[in-house]
Amino acid sequence: MPLRHTLLALAVAFVWGVSFVAIRWGVDEVAPLLLTALRYSFAALPAVFFVRRPQVAPWVLLGYGLAIGVGQFGVLFVAIRLGMPAGLSSLVIQLQVFFTILFAALFFGERPAPAQFAGAGIAFVGIGLIALDRLAEAALLPLGLTIVAAVFWGLGNSASKRAGRIDMLGFVVWSALVPPLPLFALSLLFDGPGAIGAALQHLTWRGVGAIAFMAYAATLFGFGMWAALLSRYPASLVAPFALFVPVAGIGSAALLLGESVDGLEIAGSGLVLLGLLLNVFGPRLWRSLAR
Repeated sequence: MPLRHTLLALAVAFVWGVSFVAIRWGVDEVAPLLLTALRYSFAALPAVFFVRRPQVAPWVLLGYGLAIGVGQFGVLFVAIRLGMPAGLSSLVIQLQVFFTILFAALFFGERPAPAQFAGAGIAFVGIGLIALDRLAEAALLPLGLTIVAAVFWGLGNSASKRAGRIDMLGFVVWSALVPPLPLFALSLLFDGPGAIGAALQHLTWRGVGAIAFMAYAATLFGFGMWAALLSRYPASLVAPFALFVPVAGIGSAALLLGESVDGLEIAGSGLVLLGLLLNVFGPRLWRSLAR
């Protein structure tokens, strides 16, 4: 991979990591479901007028939009609003890797490698340590919601896999039309009709910047460039760069939000990261040892 593409992959991972800080800033000013609806509204419009609709079955587009927009990010935004640290959430949600593997086995008959089973086991032990720490603070609900968001991300990945080899930027842009309506409806149901007025009244430039960053940098730039890299290079070469996301997330949250993690969370986070590393590099190591 040329240096410029290596730097591009790192830039995408950095943007995705920093976006967790943007989420924190956003949910401080706007109700989380409404914030998610605004993110996808601005991601879809006006881009949908300039990007060709992908050649994919409507139900796949609908399923992806609901899983990622409503399921993953809607639930994640609620979790962060309820107190899940932004930096820690950037790591915990990477459990989507293992849920993606599980759904690929269930829906597509793919067989995980032994190293991937081991990686999943280590990562979930790490989540158990984090849960013990959260239990002491009576903050299990935000952690549980973040794991639910990871499940939905895995389902969204299954929908994108079902879509096949298509223009993924078009897929992301057109699927962004799906989440706003159900999210606006859910926000109206749970937050009340005054949520939009309150958001407009109290929204600061930081909140506006957070929405713009999530819509254009994290969604359009991030997913668009990531899809472009995946179309050029094997997934095994591109995927490891995603391990930089929680590094950027935890680092930016510490720098910009003043977040810190205690000893048990550090140990749990280390095990999750070790499990992710084993998932990415373990199969190749396993094949090398088997020769």
